[in-house]
Amino acid sequence: MPKASELKKGMIVEIDGFPHIVKTLEAKSPSSRGASTLYKVRFNNLKTGQKLDSSFKGEDVLKEADCSRIAVQYSYRDGEIYYFMNMEDFTQYGLGASQIDEQIPYLVEQQEDIIALIVDGNLVAVELPQSVNLEVIDTPPAVTGSSATNRSKTAILSTGLEIQVPEYLAPGETVKVNTATGKFMSRA
Repeated sequence: MPKASELKKGMIVEIDGFPHIVKTLEAKSPSSRGASTLYKVRFNNLKTGQKLDSSFKGEDVLKEADCSRIAVQYSYRDGEIYYFMNMEDFTQYGLGASQIDEQIPYLVEQQEDIIALIVDGNLVAVELPQSVNLEVIDTPPAVTGSSATNRSKTAILSTGLEIQVPEYLAPGETVKVNTATGKFMSRA
């Protein structure tokens, strides 16, 4: 049973009998002495998709949701449904695009290292790895001899994601992208 001060983005807790995933977390330290830190948390209900904003004190205890985490591979997309396959027993799970809209730009077919969150036999959410490798599809050419400073340019990646990359990168190269921030990390 985690305390509010131990919550992290992506954790799943039970609120009013329903599993909720932590989407955003903000700590507010009051200026007066003796006051406790407040944690403002935005949850998403994993069954209905509704948002829930709550505030907790650091010592408040939340109940962890009863869910299992299994390794899956992203298989394919059929219309608005994204399919993931359990790597052990090859069970297929589908998730609607609206449930994973923030994660879609980081999904590549046959991608592994994805954790599925299963509640009552149904896939309710996926957790992506910290970083993914994506190919640069389009980016303007580097301007030579213009400056010695670190400059960046916009690049369109294989999934349609647009990020800022260093000027020296060219189409066809593979880059490592942070899935939490959506920022360029390094060449892959």
